[in-house]
Amino acid sequence: MFAQPSAAALNHLLTQNSWALPRLARFAGKTARFDIAPFSFSYTILADGSLRRADASSDADALCVIAPSLLPRLALPDENAHAGIRSEGDAELLKEIFYLSRNLHWDAAEDLSHVTGDIAAERIVQAARNVRQQLREAAVNFSQAAAEYWTEEQPLLAKPQHVSAFIQQVDTLRDDIARLEQRINRLLADKQT
Repeated sequence: MFAQPSAAALNHLLTQNSWALPRLARFAGKTARFDIAPFSFSYTILADGSLRRADASSDADALCVIAPSLLPRLALPDENAHAGIRSEGDAELLKEIFYLSRNLHWDAAEDLSHVTGDIAAERIVQAARNVRQQLREAAVNFSQAAAEYWTEEQPLLAKPQHVSAFIQQVDTLRDDIARLEQRINRLLADKQT
Protein backbone atom coordinates (compact mmCIF):
# COMPACT_ATOMS: atom_id res chain seq x y z
CA MET A 1 0.00 0.00 0.00
CA PHE A 2 2.77 2.48 0.98
CA ALA A 3 5.62 0.88 -0.96
CA GLN A 4 5.09 2.68 -4.27
CA PRO A 5 4.68 6.18 -2.76
CA SER A 6 7.64 5.55 -0.45
CA ALA A 7 9.79 4.48 -3.43
CA ALA A 8 8.82 7.69 -5.24
CA ALA A 9 9.65 9.77 -2.15
CA LEU A 10 13.00 8.03 -1.69
CA ASN A 11 13.86 8.48 -5.37
CA HIS A 12 13.00 12.18 -5.07
CA LEU A 13 15.29 12.45 -2.05
CA LEU A 14 18.07 10.57 -3.86
CA THR A 15 17.70 12.86 -6.89
CA GLN A 16 17.96 15.96 -4.68
CA ASN A 17 21.17 14.51 -3.22
CA SER A 18 22.68 13.53 -6.56
CA TRP A 19 25.90 12.32 -4.91
CA ALA A 20 23.90 9.41 -3.45
CA LEU A 21 22.82 7.85 -6.76
CA PRO A 22 26.31 6.66 -7.82
CA ARG A 23 26.89 5.26 -4.33
CA LEU A 24 23.75 3.12 -4.62
CA ALA A 25 24.40 2.22 -8.27
CA ARG A 26 27.28 0.02 -7.05
CA PHE A 27 24.61 -2.29 -5.61
CA ALA A 28 22.45 -2.49 -8.75
CA GLY A 29 20.18 -5.54 -8.75
CA LYS A 30 20.29 -6.01 -4.98
CA THR A 31 17.17 -5.84 -2.86
CA ALA A 32 16.79 -4.33 0.60
CA ARG A 33 13.81 -4.98 2.85
CA PHE A 34 12.70 -2.82 5.77
CA ASP A 35 10.33 -4.31 8.32
CA ILE A 36 8.59 -1.66 10.40
CA ALA A 37 5.77 -3.48 12.15
CA PRO A 38 3.18 -4.00 10.78
CA PHE A 39 4.56 -2.91 7.39
CA SER A 40 7.26 -4.34 5.17
CA PHE A 41 8.91 -2.39 2.34
CA SER A 42 11.25 -3.90 -0.25
CA TYR A 43 13.23 -2.01 -2.85
CA THR A 44 15.47 -3.16 -5.67
CA ILE A 45 18.34 -0.89 -6.63
CA LEU A 46 18.43 -0.04 -10.32
CA ALA A 47 21.52 0.57 -12.46
CA ASP A 48 21.25 4.35 -12.09
CA GLY A 49 21.03 4.11 -8.28
CA SER A 50 17.31 4.77 -8.06
CA LEU A 51 14.89 2.39 -6.37
CA ARG A 52 12.03 0.26 -7.60
CA ARG A 53 9.44 -1.32 -5.34
CA ALA A 54 10.07 -5.04 -4.97
CA ASP A 55 7.82 -7.83 -3.82
CA ALA A 56 8.00 -7.93 -0.02
CA SER A 57 7.88 -11.71 0.01
CA SER A 58 10.97 -12.07 -2.21
CA ASP A 59 14.40 -12.78 -0.78
CA ALA A 60 16.30 -9.66 0.22
CA ASP A 61 20.05 -9.16 0.15
CA ALA A 62 19.80 -6.91 3.20
CA LEU A 63 17.16 -6.78 5.92
CA CYS A 64 16.54 -4.01 8.45
CA VAL A 65 14.02 -4.59 11.22
CA ILE A 66 13.05 -1.27 12.79
CA ALA A 67 10.90 -1.05 15.91
CA PRO A 68 8.16 1.59 15.50
CA SER A 69 9.39 3.24 18.70
CA LEU A 70 12.71 4.01 16.95
CA LEU A 71 11.12 6.08 14.17
CA PRO A 72 10.98 9.40 16.09
CA ARG A 73 14.58 8.93 17.23
CA LEU A 74 15.70 8.14 13.68
CA ALA A 75 14.01 11.31 12.44
CA LEU A 76 16.12 13.30 14.89
CA PRO A 77 19.89 13.29 14.79
CA ASP A 78 20.17 10.51 17.39
CA GLU A 79 23.20 8.34 16.57
CA ASN A 80 22.26 5.81 19.24
CA ALA A 81 18.97 5.09 17.45
CA HIS A 82 20.77 3.31 14.60
CA ALA A 83 22.17 0.82 17.10
CA GLY A 84 18.59 -0.31 17.80
CA ILE A 85 18.03 -1.46 14.22
CA ARG A 86 18.38 -5.21 13.76
CA SER A 87 20.09 -5.86 10.44
CA GLU A 88 21.30 -8.89 8.54
CA GLY A 89 22.56 -9.75 5.10
CA ASP A 90 25.00 -7.96 2.78
CA ALA A 91 27.24 -5.98 5.14
CA GLU A 92 28.42 -3.51 2.48
CA LEU A 93 24.86 -2.73 1.38
CA LEU A 94 23.77 -2.28 5.01
CA LYS A 95 26.72 0.03 5.63
CA GLU A 96 25.67 2.13 2.63
CA ILE A 97 22.02 2.20 3.75
CA PHE A 98 23.01 3.44 7.21
CA TYR A 99 25.37 6.02 5.70
CA LEU A 100 22.62 7.35 3.44
CA SER A 101 20.09 7.41 6.29
CA ARG A 102 22.42 9.73 8.20
CA ASN A 103 23.45 11.97 5.32
CA LEU A 104 20.50 12.39 2.95
CA HIS A 105 18.82 15.75 3.46
CA TRP A 106 15.54 17.00 2.08
CA ASP A 107 15.71 20.38 0.34
CA ALA A 108 12.29 21.65 1.39
CA ALA A 109 12.86 25.07 -0.17
CA GLU A 110 13.43 23.49 -3.59
CA ASP A 111 10.16 21.57 -3.44
CA LEU A 112 8.24 24.49 -1.98
CA SER A 113 9.58 26.85 -4.65
CA HIS A 114 7.51 25.04 -7.30
CA VAL A 115 4.38 26.19 -5.47
CA THR A 116 5.33 29.55 -4.01
CA GLY A 117 8.35 30.72 -5.98
CA ASP A 118 11.99 30.83 -4.91
CA ILE A 119 11.97 33.86 -2.63
CA ALA A 120 8.80 32.89 -0.74
CA ALA A 121 10.03 29.31 -0.36
CA GLU A 122 13.34 30.44 1.13
CA ARG A 123 11.54 32.77 3.52
CA ILE A 124 9.09 30.07 4.61
CA VAL A 125 11.90 27.59 5.22
CA GLN A 126 13.93 30.21 7.10
CA ALA A 127 10.86 31.08 9.22
CA ALA A 128 10.40 27.40 10.04
CA ARG A 129 14.07 27.14 11.05
CA ASN A 130 13.71 30.24 13.23
CA VAL A 131 10.62 28.83 14.93
CA ARG A 132 12.40 25.52 15.55
CA GLN A 133 15.41 27.37 17.00
CA GLN A 134 13.18 29.52 19.20
CA LEU A 135 11.35 26.44 20.49
CA ARG A 136 14.68 24.75 21.25
CA GLU A 137 15.92 27.86 23.09
CA ALA A 138 12.63 28.17 24.99
CA ALA A 139 12.89 24.55 26.09
CA VAL A 140 16.47 25.08 27.30
CA ASN A 141 15.51 28.32 29.09
CA PHE A 142 12.53 26.64 30.72
CA SER A 143 14.59 23.71 31.94
CA GLN A 144 17.26 26.05 33.34
CA ALA A 145 14.62 28.18 35.06
CA ALA A 146 12.90 25.11 36.50
CA ALA A 147 16.22 23.75 37.77
CA GLU A 148 17.05 27.10 39.38
CA TYR A 149 13.59 27.33 40.96
CA TRP A 150 13.84 23.81 42.37
CA THR A 151 17.33 24.37 43.74
CA GLU A 152 17.02 27.98 44.95
CA GLU A 153 13.38 28.98 45.58
CA GLN A 154 11.73 25.65 46.47
CA PRO A 155 14.63 23.29 47.21
CA LEU A 156 13.42 20.06 45.70
CA LEU A 157 16.74 19.28 44.02
CA ALA A 158 20.19 19.37 45.55
CA LYS A 159 22.83 21.58 44.02
CA PRO A 160 25.79 19.64 42.59
CA GLN A 161 28.26 21.42 44.88
CA HIS A 162 26.13 20.50 47.94
CA VAL A 163 26.04 16.86 46.85
CA SER A 164 29.84 16.88 46.40
CA ALA A 165 30.32 18.48 49.83
CA PHE A 166 27.99 15.91 51.42
CA ILE A 167 29.88 13.03 49.79
CA GLN A 168 33.19 14.47 51.01
CA GLN A 169 31.81 14.80 54.54
CA VAL A 170 30.57 11.20 54.48
CA ASP A 171 34.01 10.04 53.32
CA THR A 172 35.69 12.04 56.11
CA LEU A 173 33.27 10.61 58.69
CA ARG A 174 33.90 7.06 57.44
CA ASP A 175 37.67 7.57 57.71
CA ASP A 176 37.32 9.07 61.21
CA ILE A 177 35.18 6.13 62.35
CA ALA A 178 37.72 3.68 60.95
CA ARG A 179 40.55 5.45 62.85
CA LEU A 180 38.45 5.52 66.04
CA GLU A 181 37.72 1.82 65.68
CA GLN A 182 41.46 1.09 65.33
CA ARG A 183 42.21 3.15 68.49
CA ILE A 184 39.53 1.32 70.45
CA ASN A 185 40.88 -2.04 69.29
CA ARG A 186 44.42 -1.02 70.31
CA LEU A 187 43.22 0.17 73.72
CA LEU A 188 41.32 -3.08 74.25
CA ALA A 189 44.36 -5.10 73.19
CA ASP A 190 46.61 -3.09 75.58
CA LYS A 191 44.11 -3.56 78.45
CA GLN A 192 44.03 -7.32 77.95
CA THR A 193 47.83 -7.60 78.12
